[in-house]
Amino acid sequence: MLAPERNWWTPLHRYEKSWVIVAFFWCILLTAMMPIWYFYGRQNVPAETLSTTPEAFEEKVQEMVAQYEIGTENGLPVVAPPPGSDVYLLARQWQWYPVLQLEEGETYRLHLSSLDVQHGFSLQPVNLNLQILPGYDYIATLTPTQTGEFSIICNEFCAIGHHLMVGKIIVK
Repeated sequence: MLAPERNWWTPLHRYEKSWVIVAFFWCILLTAMMPIWYFYGRQNVPAETLSTTPEAFEEKVQEMVAQYEIGTENGLPVVAPPPGSDVYLLARQWQWYPVLQLEEGETYRLHLSSLDVQHGFSLQPVNLNLQILPGYDYIATLTPTQTGEFSIICNEFCAIGHHLMVGKIIVK
């Protein structure tokens, strides 16, 4: 058996060294950009998260539906809470409940929670994405800026009926 040569690797070529240096500084720049963009990018949803139980959250949703229901759509209640109020939307396999009717230019506190498993809240076409977990009340301040019907899609696989989990927010 022969021993390997003493210098079994070859030194980097000048071009390889240049690319390693460029890649290193690029990594440093991107790492620095993450906290900078977080604090100065103004792309983060103004939100807070509170602890809750699925039962307590469902009770708040049902109280809101009983107080502000104005009709039904596809078997789900349509609620029109007053501007500035707390609006509750719950996720459960495989449904967003209820349908919300909001007013353009008015601010609402949107409470989101799940009753069963992790869901993803994706408001289309505005591309607002949030993770919704059981046991947490995720509160986002929301001010609709255009009228229309906006779809809520679950973007976190939540079992066999995941593809049917579509909700709606109507802005008048």
